[in-house]
Amino acid sequence: MDDLGKIGSGERTVLVAGGSGGIGSAICRALARDGYDVALTYRRNAEAAERTAEAVREQGAKAWVHQVDLTDAQSTRALVRGLPRLDAVVYAAGPQIPMRYTAQIEPELFAEQLQRDAAACFNLLHPAIEPLRASRGSVVCLVTTALLRYATRDLLSAAPKGAVEQVVRAIAAEEGKYGVRANCVGVGVIQAGLLEDLIESGEYDKRALEAATRATPLRRFGSPEELADVVAFLAGPQSTYVTGQTIRVDGGYSV
Repeated sequence: MDDLGKIGSGERTVLVAGGSGGIGSAICRALARDGYDVALTYRRNAEAAERTAEAVREQGAKAWVHQVDLTDAQSTRALVRGLPRLDAVVYAAGPQIPMRYTAQIEPELFAEQLQRDAAACFNLLHPAIEPLRASRGSVVCLVTTALLRYATRDLLSAAPKGAVEQVVRAIAAEEGKYGVRANCVGVGVIQAGLLEDLIESGEYDKRALEAATRATPLRRFGSPEELADVVAFLAGPQSTYVTGQTIRVDGGYSV
């Protein structure tokens, strides 16, 4: 891990939580392309995080890798406050999501998902507010298109992401006077990250994939790069009059 003191030598710096994942990695690369230096976090997969960092450096940007458990509020706060500069924060992290009907979800599992997603996101964003005021920066959080069009067995994704979306709306409403913007990206079926986990676990089979394709007006799944471009748009100067919004990258599924 590089020295934190070297971060923020005058360039724009973004913190991407979950930068080691398939979607998070694409976001890091898109932001590097747009001129950001990237501090990215991972929880367990150090090798994937280093691959992402190397891809960022290949684009001429700086990259730093940090292992952190976002459910640990103290460690997350220390990481955020240790960054000398912060222009944007992207929350692209989150736990694997078991596909369960509501009647099959034990209260303990529901509470765990809320802690590992909604509370983890709050732990990240809360200490970021002050440095984002200083830079008049931005927040972008990934949520789910199920917040608009619910899919069965998706409560463990939709419920925590509903809380994340409300935190983002609160920041947009309360911090706009300081120049801080906050938006969400509603994620449809993307060929990376959680989709791959669900296929590998057997919770998403061929029939489910075909049904999801039929339910999507564009009749295909999205790429991580298509999603990353929207995140980069919301994080950067092209969207300086956009805040408190959720842009859905779902091929029309939520129509």
